[in-house]
Amino acid sequence: MKRKGILVVVSGFSGAGKGTLMKQLVRTYEEYALSVSMTTRAPRPGETDGREYFFVSREEFERKIADGGLIEHASYCGNYYGTPAEYVDKQLAAGRDVILEIEIQGALTIKERFPSALLLFVTPPSIKELRRRLSGRGTETQEVIDARLRRAAEEAEGIEAYDYLVVNDDLDACVGQMHMLIQGAHSAPVRQEAFIDHIRSELEELVKGEN
Repeated sequence: MKRKGILVVVSGFSGAGKGTLMKQLVRTYEEYALSVSMTTRAPRPGETDGREYFFVSREEFERKIADGGLIEHASYCGNYYGTPAEYVDKQLAAGRDVILEIEIQGALTIKERFPSALLLFVTPPSIKELRRRLSGRGTETQEVIDARLRRAAEEAEGIEAYDYLVVNDDLDACVGQMHMLIQGAHSAPVRQEAFIDHIRSELEELVKGEN
């Protein structure tokens, strides 16, 4: 039977390096597709529309919500973020695992709608390192950095909802760990319903043939 892809939700504190991890994962292994989220925030230097995000106005985003074109959406630090449904559905049907980078609100929404989704939470080895990474970006004001740290404190309360915690200390080791976790997740019964139904059907036919 053809393997169907699974949804892999990657969340983490802002500055934990989850974006870098996912890009490296997709470059290293061909069975993954990186979902491009939609957002109302302004592009950062070097970001391109359709590559890092689909950058849209608040009005356009709200139209997409009304049309049912997002599988999840949430507000984070004053901006909307969401996942367009069409691309995700196409990649899953083709057998590719779709990696979604979304924050905790969206991750929990995904888990409710898609119980077989795999949730990974990325964290730096320490909060001191998290603050250093946020400050080192040089793209945000101290006010925004403080807001992201406050948000991290809130998100820490929901980490237990995730399947695995991934500590991003060494990039290559972390990418290897993520790949191992995702591939292992394919064997979980909750993600093998079609195969289980197929086995049951064959067993039923076998039993009927013996009677």
